[in-house]
Amino acid sequence: MQEATTHFATDDGQKYLTQLCKHFAHKIDVEQAGDRAELRFSCGTGYLQATPDGLSIRARSPGEADLDDTKSVIESHLLRFAFREQPGSLHWQAAG
Repeated sequence: MQEATTHFATDDGQKYLTQLCKHFAHKIDVEQAGDRAELRFSCGTGYLQATPDGLSIRARSPGEADLDDTKSVIESHLLRFAFREQPGSLHWQAAG
C-alpha cells in the first residue's frame, strides 16, 4: 500500500471535513464520526481529521497511480470549497 499525508492550515477544519463528507456521500461510502472521517473511493481511501489548526489528510491506495488519483480528488474538492482562503496546492509527503 502507498500512503501520503498533508495538512491544510485553517481555522475551519471541522467545517471543511463536514462539507467534504456531505459532498462525497452522494457518490461513495463515507463514514464520519465527530472530527474524523473516512472516504472510500474506488482508487483508494482518504482519512480526514479536523484539528484546532486545520485539516489533516492521509490518502492510502494500492499503487502509486491510484494514490495520485486519491490525493487529486480530495485536494481538488477541498481547494474548491476553501476558495475564500486563497489556498495554494497542498504539500503531500510520503507516509512511513
